[in-house]
Amino acid sequence: MSRLYSLLFHGVFRRMDPEKAHEVAFSLIAAAGRVPVVRDVVQGAVAPYLGRGAGGPGSVQVFGRTVPAPFGLAGGFDKNARAVRGLTMLGFGFVEIGTVTAHAQPGNDAPRMWREIPLRGVRNRMGFNNEGAAAAAARLERLRRTPAGRAVVVGANIGKTKVTAAEHAADDYATSARLLAPFADYLVVNVSSPNTPGLRDLQSTEALRPILTAVREAADAASPVTRVPLLVKIAPDLADEDVDAVADLALELGLDGVVAVNTTIGHDLGPGGLSGPPVRERGLEVVERLRTRLGPDPVIIGVGGISTPADAEDYLSVGANLVQGYTGFVYAGPFWAARINRSLVRRARARGGRS
Repeated sequence: MSRLYSLLFHGVFRRMDPEKAHEVAFSLIAAAGRVPVVRDVVQGAVAPYLGRGAGGPGSVQVFGRTVPAPFGLAGGFDKNARAVRGLTMLGFGFVEIGTVTAHAQPGNDAPRMWREIPLRGVRNRMGFNNEGAAAAAARLERLRRTPAGRAVVVGANIGKTKVTAAEHAADDYATSARLLAPFADYLVVNVSSPNTPGLRDLQSTEALRPILTAVREAADAASPVTRVPLLVKIAPDLADEDVDAVADLALELGLDGVVAVNTTIGHDLGPGGLSGPPVRERGLEVVERLRTRLGPDPVIIGVGGISTPADAEDYLSVGANLVQGYTGFVYAGPFWAARINRSLVRRARARGGRS
């Protein structure tokens, strides 16, 4: 199947505008996920571990939930919660939707996505194009109406609306948290995209503290019975001392974890953030540093340059509890996640337990 996809990629998708190719593939995944017979047959064939529940080898206990397999989809692919069931059908152990903003926005002008094929990377300056938190929340609410939809582990990645001034960022994030918390297994505060002007400035602890506090309060008010875990997503371009400062703030505020890392601006390829293998080395460094600083309890989701099962294992070995990817989906095809998770599950079985 991977050989067939490689032929399809080089013969068809490579010739298409990257954003157009994404939308074509995304629409097919979303459509398949809405047809129960198709969805169940595909998932049963490529990702049987997703149906094994709490007893499955390779499952991970985090956030008070059993994640059936440790490799999930990173934020950015399904911005509007349109294809969650289709994506789990393909083998992702969990799905992070978004980035979602409080208000709908079109994002930056095209062109805004480029394949960096020699690097097997993707460069983007999308700018949080999405339909807004209310639309995403409505879709998640419908998902949660069924037992199968409630069983899926879904995170919601939230960012700042572009037109919102920095001094009002906390209220903007809180609006998204209030709408999404009742339907999400965890929330991620994204202050690390390079494609919204001034957003990365919010990674400073002085700017970040009121945002995280406001999001925590909004999420608790919206979901008073079940406390929704809260994480923050950081950039690979932070200096080591800034990584330490974010970790210390996470401990101070009682955050549930950190997602590391986002795209990098440390390149000379053009505008936007670069994802894929060039981010891997720094991603591993940041995850290892965070684990040392945070101690054993907070959850770390490692993301950045994961293309193979070995890459995922490397992140887990330096302290990540879960791992995510996105760019590899572009180059390796629809069953990429299933291949990685099958490998991770086999290794967990060989060790005699869960990841």
